[in-house]
Amino acid sequence: MNNRRYLSVAALLRDMLDSGRWATGERLPAERQLAEELDLPRATIREALIVLEVEGRVEVRQMSGVYALAAPAAGPAPAPVPHPSPELTEDVGPFELLRARQVVESAIAAAAALTVTDANLAAMRQALAQEEIDISEGRGSYEGDAMFHRLVAEATQNDALVATTATLWGMRRESPLWARIHTRIFDQTYRAQWKQDHRAILRGLERHDPDSARTAMWAHLANVADTLMILSDPELSIPAKGAGRPRIPRPN
Repeated sequence: MNNRRYLSVAALLRDMLDSGRWATGERLPAERQLAEELDLPRATIREALIVLEVEGRVEVRQMSGVYALAAPAAGPAPAPVPHPSPELTEDVGPFELLRARQVVESAIAAAAALTVTDANLAAMRQALAQEEIDISEGRGSYEGDAMFHRLVAEATQNDALVATTATLWGMRRESPLWARIHTRIFDQTYRAQWKQDHRAILRGLERHDPDSARTAMWAHLANVADTLMILSDPELSIPAKGAGRPRIPRPN
């Protein structure tokens, strides 16, 4: 099995599908049930199911759940067990990536608080103004968001930390799993929370307070992970008949 945990779990679920554990068209158990049965974090189950979705082994129906699809038709010889594409094999799960960013970027924010300049702070305020425009005009762009995080790294005056941040954001940009999980998110109001989070980070940097900057960045990326987990849930807020639009929980 591949050493990426979510790929190992995808292989296990694929074997269950191949063995007929769930018939074609049958709804799989909820993620929470699968996580309890396999004794795994729910985020890992989510990532594994996204792999199977990309492979065409399951179908995700918003506000309904995950359903088994027919296995690829066998040819003259038995069909081989499908494996992830090279892109998926090299990919990092969205929640694994967010955890890495939480560890690295919170430490970077603390370091930046000791070396940040007035010019750095002015550039960060400009990035937050861009983010405000992106959100208020309903743009899908995350340019202001990405710019702010890059500028925090630049405030460390350390090129290696800037490059590390760029690498993590590059992994996010190139990730097929990250792109797929975002296709499930239709409500963008959560982005208002990021404005508040970013301003809390900025306040810590303005005060040259490493602890405040570290804590604010850690909390921000925890909020990102929690909100992504909620809003990409295929069973999110299944409404009763006639209840109208599902309610999106506000992140804490």
